[in-house]
Amino acid sequence: MDLLFNAYSTDSDEDDVPKPEFAPESFMPTPSPSSSSKRPRLGNQIGHSYSGHPETRSPLPREEAPLPGRYISKRERAQFSSLPMVPEPVSVRNSPVLGSISDSNIRGDILSLLRNKATSVAQRGKLCERMSVALSSHTKAVSSVHWSPTHAHLLASAGMDNSICIWNPWSSEQKIARKLFIHNAAVKDVKWSWQGLSVLSCGYDCSSRLVDVEKGMETQIFKEDQMVGVVKFHEDDFNLFLSGGSQGCIRLWDIRTRKAVHEFVRGGEPVLDVEFTRNGKQIISSSDITRSNVSENSIIVWDVSRQVPLSNQVYVEAYTCPCVRRHPFDPVFVAQSNGNYVAIFSSYPPFKLNKYKRYEGHGVSGFPIKCSFSLDGEKLISGSSDGSIYFYNYRSSELVRKIKAYEQPCIDIAVHPILPNVIASCSWGGEVSVFE
Repeated sequence: MDLLFNAYSTDSDEDDVPKPEFAPESFMPTPSPSSSSKRPRLGNQIGHSYSGHPETRSPLPREEAPLPGRYISKRERAQFSSLPMVPEPVSVRNSPVLGSISDSNIRGDILSLLRNKATSVAQRGKLCERMSVALSSHTKAVSSVHWSPTHAHLLASAGMDNSICIWNPWSSEQKIARKLFIHNAAVKDVKWSWQGLSVLSCGYDCSSRLVDVEKGMETQIFKEDQMVGVVKFHEDDFNLFLSGGSQGCIRLWDIRTRKAVHEFVRGGEPVLDVEFTRNGKQIISSSDITRSNVSENSIIVWDVSRQVPLSNQVYVEAYTCPCVRRHPFDPVFVAQSNGNYVAIFSSYPPFKLNKYKRYEGHGVSGFPIKCSFSLDGEKLISGSSDGSIYFYNYRSSELVRKIKAYEQPCIDIAVHPILPNVIASCSWGGEVSVFE
């Protein structure tokens, strides 16, 4: 108890020197016209050192910080606490400007395609053929990659080395533009915002953080009572995002108020992935059921407005699903299963599993392997524990291409938002790659 008292008493809101407030009456000075109380003397002391306008003679200027080593009364603390909070210069530690985030130095053919945003039908049907860019900076496994939807030449990656890398992969100069150390532990997920040059990340330090990439400054922090493993922006309202964590709690956050507006809790198993349905009225979540051995809670579909599960018996096989993704057009969603296949479900109640179709051939083997649909929805692309990228035909579930990418497991796949034949991937060995 003494250790706890000492740890929490430092910089606490409680009075370290309670003598002025709790001293016995015999020690209190008797008021007299000639005696000056401590409070005016402190006010005069601060007023003397205040360098504001001379005509403003406030006994306690709000702009001035308290002098170190002196007693601060509750009234003074209340005044300081009522000050408008300067957005903490929660400055990004060790995040120098390593390269440019501009598109002025990227390849001419890529720049032309990005600016025209025009892709032919032939281009839409093309598949990646080779690795075009290899990016290296992470020192541990990379858990997530994501292309910027508004600045499509930029790629973000989150690593278990506590860092977030911002890449300009087609730049003729430095490929890495920023390396952000804003988390105190491993970073599990990163997503670009649709509003400006900002990324949202989460990790094992029990927080989600919004960072201005251009300024290299953390703008908002969303603290939780659990390690956060996944974040997801709402596709219609970009001020809302989901977070899922190790205590089984899913929260819907509003960036404008910095508060959670909804919470979804059932079972307490760690949340592995979350996804909105197309209309944004339901949430699909995947949980780790290995500890509870209750397979019915592996995948749950939630009603957003009522915060209740619509179905928790979507997937009753004894496998966890590290990834769930909805189809961009059809009313279905898929789940990456630790049974070494991708299962497909209906997005309408009762959310039935299609028992006659599955995408298999790749391996999961307990790794957080993710998958993604192509822009036209005709291909399902998955990582694999053997370090390869697998391309499946969405309609027939047949394997159409396999690319050996890494020696260690290929963890995540990110399809480019404009160029249909470009994807990014990352590995358990810390590598990030772009395929064309």
